[in-house]
Amino acid sequence: MSDHKCGLEGHKSCVSLVPIFNHLKDEQMIEITEAIQSASYRKGEIIYRAGDQSDSLYIVRSGRIRVYRLSESGKEQLVRFLSPGDFTGELALFGESVHEAYAEAVENTDICLIRRKDLQELLMRYPSISLKILAEFSSRLEKSEKQTTRVSTEKVEIRLALFIAECIDEEKPPMEFVLPMSKRDLASFLGTTPETISRKLTDFEDAGYIKQKPHRKIEVIDLDGLLLI
Repeated sequence: MSDHKCGLEGHKSCVSLVPIFNHLKDEQMIEITEAIQSASYRKGEIIYRAGDQSDSLYIVRSGRIRVYRLSESGKEQLVRFLSPGDFTGELALFGESVHEAYAEAVENTDICLIRRKDLQELLMRYPSISLKILAEFSSRLEKSEKQTTRVSTEKVEIRLALFIAECIDEEKPPMEFVLPMSKRDLASFLGTTPETISRKLTDFEDAGYIKQKPHRKIEVIDLDGLLLI
């Protein structure tokens, strides 16, 4: 990991990406920009580990980050992926704590950091940021509860079909997308094995629901059929 000053413009671009900030006025955005620090991580580098002190909000400027937990047996459980504009470490805003998960750069990644003290001061001055953060918390909780319910009650093929359906944009044909994670990570996210994911995707293709293409691309041919599995 390397810390660096990416310059005022770089910090501005970071702030403007984030929904919790980009609604603010220009002078308020500048104030946040001045509080930002930056860091770069190479692919595979760990940004923070479970047990590390949590004292900053991390905003993805470029690249991708995978956040995961480890069970006592050492098994990974994928929590979420972060893309440009996403953030993590938000629990540090409300008091001293430690990270409960790991964050790893999936590719070369630039992040912006805002320390707890600086962000708490901003929250006091601009309550609208707090409301945006609460909205993000609510969205993440809803997604987490939905995912937990699926893993505990739905069959693997249904979990996978619903995941595929959520990846596509029906308004923009063809219904094609790139799997946003490796099959290993997708298996962890859906509570199964990579081998099962590969087998179910082949079953979906044989049934005429999807077509698998190079570079992790998937075209959905029969969405209605897929969702009736």
